[in-house]
Amino acid sequence: MSDFASRMTGSARRLGPLCVGIDPHPGRIPDLFGGDTPDGISRWGRGVVAAAAGRAGIVKPQVGLFERHGPEGMRALQDVCAAAREAGLLVIADAKRGDIGSTAEGYARAYLGVDAPFACDAVTVNPYMGIDTLEPFLREAEANGKGVIVLARTSNPGSADFQAKDMGGAPLYARVVQALAPAIARLMGPSGWSSLMLVAGATGPDEARELRALAPGAPFLVPGYGAQGSGARDALAGFVRRGNRLEGGVVNASRSVTFPASADAAGDMAAWTSAIRAAIDAAQADLVALSGATENAGSVIGG
Repeated sequence: MSDFASRMTGSARRLGPLCVGIDPHPGRIPDLFGGDTPDGISRWGRGVVAAAAGRAGIVKPQVGLFERHGPEGMRALQDVCAAAREAGLLVIADAKRGDIGSTAEGYARAYLGVDAPFACDAVTVNPYMGIDTLEPFLREAEANGKGVIVLARTSNPGSADFQAKDMGGAPLYARVVQALAPAIARLMGPSGWSSLMLVAGATGPDEARELRALAPGAPFLVPGYGAQGSGARDALAGFVRRGNRLEGGVVNASRSVTFPASADAAGDMAAWTSAIRAAIDAAQADLVALSGATENAGSVIGG
């Protein structure tokens, strides 16, 4: 298997940098799918996967919104991840795991290991218990061609409470990224990008540019685009020019592409699918307009 960074970069070059977030928020799952039940979120998530296939290259299920339904919710997560991988989509499990020793090893194997029960291509992790907590994830990523996505500068309003605090002349998020330099180099691939990604919120474009200077080889997972209020220019602030395009990661959109008003008003499955496809196409086109040409320019969007 090729390394995660090569697969992700190739996908973004073909289709554009959009990552479709699959976040089954309480009360938002249409009755068409059975509502907010384990079966309902499974059917809805698989519907989003089918709508995204060929329009975006990567999806990001939010694990906590499946986990709230208990074992049946986690089975729904398995269904959605399996459907995405069968459709040729890359899968990021947004789990934000972080712990020490054998506990971290358990989390790493659950998402990145051989025969992992929640098999995905990459998983988000929290580094704030220390760099040693990332080692099990790095080992599984190296062994299995997977990715590790580390929280650096997140998009939520409270992120400044800790991440922006001064740590000897630099904010904490910068110190974290500086400490990650050996791991970024360790997972560097032939694409020129590492399979260690950084979360860099679209709500902080200046910080994203600072992070790019600190970690030129680490791709970014960029939340905060769309429903959280940031546009394409801010979302792509940390990307770099390579040839005729900007690249350097993927930009996540969740509510704006999975719960558009047109989908809420859909009376049947065909209308819902059409609404989701249109929302994905619009977001992808918005990002591609700034990031540059794709290898499939004109052949997917609107098809």
